[in-house]
Amino acid sequence: MNASRTIPVRVTHVEPVTQDVRRFTLESANQSRLPAYSAGSHVVVTMRGKERIWRNAYSLTTPAGARDAYQIIVRRVPQSRGGSAFMHSEVHEGSELEISMPSNFFPIARCGAKHVMIAGGIGLTPFLSMLPELAQARARVEMYLCCRPEDEAVFTEIVAKRTTGGVAVYTDLCDARERFGDMLAAQPAGTHLYTCGPEGLMNGVARTARELGWPASHFHQESFGGGSHGEPFIAVLAQSGRAIRVRSDESLLEALEREGIDAPYMCRGGACGTCALEVLDGEPDHRDFCLGETERATGGQMLPCVSRARGERLVLNI
Repeated sequence: MNASRTIPVRVTHVEPVTQDVRRFTLESANQSRLPAYSAGSHVVVTMRGKERIWRNAYSLTTPAGARDAYQIIVRRVPQSRGGSAFMHSEVHEGSELEISMPSNFFPIARCGAKHVMIAGGIGLTPFLSMLPELAQARARVEMYLCCRPEDEAVFTEIVAKRTTGGVAVYTDLCDARERFGDMLAAQPAGTHLYTCGPEGLMNGVARTARELGWPASHFHQESFGGGSHGEPFIAVLAQSGRAIRVRSDESLLEALEREGIDAPYMCRGGACGTCALEVLDGEPDHRDFCLGETERATGGQMLPCVSRARGERLVLNI
């Protein structure tokens, strides 16, 4: 998938959820039905500013099967690369945007005997399409929500409307092992674990799960690449000799797109591996959730949607 394959949509409703969170309702701009999708899916929203273009992935929060309209929930992030700020300041009812076809790299494991979900802040969004389906199937579900105190009441209400199970809410910072270690250790065989949220939370939960012997096939993560900014560097394209400067507030993938290079992508969050590039020289700063430890150690590949350079220069085989 790339930026040329998009669906035109119109924003028909913008609703404040909290002071810095808004819900957007999107309908087809040509009044056709939107594509079907499965629970856990996301779309990539293209936002065309005056001086640059952003493409951010957002989870679809309406129950799977809804085709008259999609809904996404966006938090305005102070240190973001600009996409969330654009959604909050420039997108209003009547605005027209472009979205990708829905993709799903965070599906429900339908064979799971039980489902444990851990969300951090706005990381609750992919679960909003999953919980109703699990409730309808009468599946065993435990939901853990970590959020800021000022978001507790609203977020708890949003989640509670989607599930028949209990929701445990935490508003204090805590080490993942201390918070979730005993809970994860006590889960029965066949349980599947899902996490979405800040990198620190997800890494902590992943580390705890591995230490407890959770099989990789029963552990699922979703990330939308919020940590893809960093120090600027130069990307040299070996096949053409072009040198592209990657700014601190953009990802390598965005820099390639800015220069007119048709780079493939699907999730834009380091989860699927679709955008992987071969590295010929330089050391990547791996920030993905896709490559294994051996692949990272060799340094032969990187995911430009989230990963960067550890030094001033990378040479890529494109």
